[in-house]
Amino acid sequence: MGLTDREQQVWNQISEWEQNLLQYEPNDFAALYGRWLEQGFSMLPEGVQRRFFEKLDSSLFHLHAMVQSSQIQMDARERILATGRMFHPDIASVSDLKALKIDQLNYIAGQHIAKHRLYSFAQGGASGSGGMLMLGSDLPAMAIINVRAVQLIAMSYGYEVDSPFEMMMALKVFDIGMMPKRLQGAAWEELLHETKNAEDGYFYEGNDELTNISWLEQPLSQILKVMAITAFRKKLIQGIPLVSMAIGAGTNYQTTRKVSEFAQKYYQYRYLDEKREEQK
Repeated sequence: MGLTDREQQVWNQISEWEQNLLQYEPNDFAALYGRWLEQGFSMLPEGVQRRFFEKLDSSLFHLHAMVQSSQIQMDARERILATGRMFHPDIASVSDLKALKIDQLNYIAGQHIAKHRLYSFAQGGASGSGGMLMLGSDLPAMAIINVRAVQLIAMSYGYEVDSPFEMMMALKVFDIGMMPKRLQGAAWEELLHETKNAEDGYFYEGNDELTNISWLEQPLSQILKVMAITAFRKKLIQGIPLVSMAIGAGTNYQTTRKVSEFAQKYYQYRYLDEKREEQK
């Protein structure tokens, strides 16, 4: 017995999304910008580059652990299980959620996706209306929001993120979700390859390097956003800096939208692919 009609429909949607991702062609400006960034950073000594990315990777590992062990995340985990028990009373653990139907899992994940997009929107609006302190806290706040969103999406589809393997997968999903779209296709294929070729579902034995030169586009984009917010902050509409707030809210919302969409497609894919393998 294969996938149900509804599951096959979702599988086809993922396949269509995947094809669009693999066939994406960047415009000339994006391609030139990427080459300029890579050439500029490559002028630094290799030792400096290596230490920089090692520290960035270490920061992401610590951020993942901090978010995962936080009380607010544990409370969210319990809410996921409680919602799952509305559909199936025997659910006792995150992995039991895989017994639910795809639309039920989409509903659970969709609740958290919508909340975190709203959090990003509000955070961006606050950074656009506040002072330099609010602007300075925007980047770490966005990292926390998006790491948390990926973890909750993973749990919504039945994947606990406390094992070394699932921790690395969640971090790689976050990493790829933050990448420029022109780089996501190749990274998606590599991610699926690692997922399918894992010898067990607990220990991670692949490449544990997360960040690379493409990650530098994030702080540069943040600098551009700060410059735009600063330029328009004094343009008030009825005493409120609506333009700078719109810039901050819009860019943050789009970032979380991109990350959460990528995460949902990945965990939908894993859920359905495992069902296909079980039914062979």
